[in-house]
Amino acid sequence: MRKSLLVGSLALCSAILFSGSNALAGDNWLGTWKLNVAKSKYSPGPGPKSLTLKFEATPGGIKLTSEGVNAEGNATRGEYVSKFDGQDVPWAGNPDADTASPKRIDDNRYQNTWQKGGKVTVTAKAVVSGDGKTLTINQTGKDSQGRTVNTTAVYEKQ
Repeated sequence: MRKSLLVGSLALCSAILFSGSNALAGDNWLGTWKLNVAKSKYSPGPGPKSLTLKFEATPGGIKLTSEGVNAEGNATRGEYVSKFDGQDVPWAGNPDADTASPKRIDDNRYQNTWQKGGKVTVTAKAVVSGDGKTLTINQTGKDSQGRTVNTTAVYEKQ
């Protein structure tokens, strides 16, 4: 009886451990992505001179760190940590949002609603290509200055 209970407990613990790992492993946007400026379209423009996104699994969820150089030549940095469950999380370093609410759609797609001062500003839809080499993020809405945003940013896996 004890042996059966021990084996059953170990099997359950293993199943929980591996299912948690597989959940994060399926998020194909994890990793480092570099903006392909030539393939990207920014409206309003101009877009950044460079931008790198890093998505990494952490105990609190997925951490996004962005680092780059904006159109004026100034360094930029932003970050948030989210479980990609659609809940609002603080977003440091984004002039158009103070919270993000990313939500996983499937292994290759997520949607992120940005808010500033409790008001929705931009909706971003991200898709990883079938070969896993390209991340395309389409952003629509209004920036913090009230200008219409219609941007397609294309990133390459590093």
